[in-house]
Amino acid sequence: MRRILIIDDDPLIAEIVTVNLEMAGYQVNHANDGIKGQALAIQLLPDLIILDLMLPHVDGYTVCQRLRRDVRTADIPVLMMTAMGQTKNKVEGFDAGADDYLTKPFELEELLARVRALLRRTGGIPDAAKHSEILNYGSLTLVPERFEAVWFDNTVKLTHLEFELLHCLLQRHGQTVSPSEILREVWGYEPDDDIETIRVHIRHLRTKLEPDPRHPKYIKTVYGAGYCLELPSSQDAETATSVLPNSQTSYSG
Repeated sequence: MRRILIIDDDPLIAEIVTVNLEMAGYQVNHANDGIKGQALAIQLLPDLIILDLMLPHVDGYTVCQRLRRDVRTADIPVLMMTAMGQTKNKVEGFDAGADDYLTKPFELEELLARVRALLRRTGGIPDAAKHSEILNYGSLTLVPERFEAVWFDNTVKLTHLEFELLHCLLQRHGQTVSPSEILREVWGYEPDDDIETIRVHIRHLRTKLEPDPRHPKYIKTVYGAGYCLELPSSQDAETATSVLPNSQTSYSG
């Protein structure tokens, strides 16, 4: 049975979410402040953490950052569930290490869909990689067993989301992939009008793969249409290798 930890100081929200998750077959634990939540995460090592932002003692952004820095909890998916729904809040949440962001109020079915998608993604080798033959092209090779990319002979450690996003773009290298396609394939739910989720993770990928993330040459934005992965030819590989960023970190943000 998959275990989910809820860190939220609103007893009514916590109870409603707990009941519905338990009815869906999950084992649920609850903490009502940031300090207890972090301690319980380390103690239980749950399969998923649902994290509020406005918490007593330590806010959710800080809790998420601390979880990401701790090797014991670094890979646990985090779904931020909060009433703070402005774009800047979402960007800060993703930069802190969140995998997904759900704004209150929300439909319970949407919450369950997000939970299922996050748990599928962390169930081992990514589903996308299991069912596709394209794991390398040119100077890029994906290693699904370790969530790594070999990029111009350099090993780059990726988060689960970064791996899935890069894999999605690799399947269509040289083509523009729309935000709605990315949200469906990588995040596993129907798209909405907010693409900040994608933008932040594209930025994280660029810091690991681009010589100059502010002027990307490989992961390009096609304004009004989406994103395109343009892989270099073999003739360009030797030149590009000398200017790649230092990409050995496990988390960027």
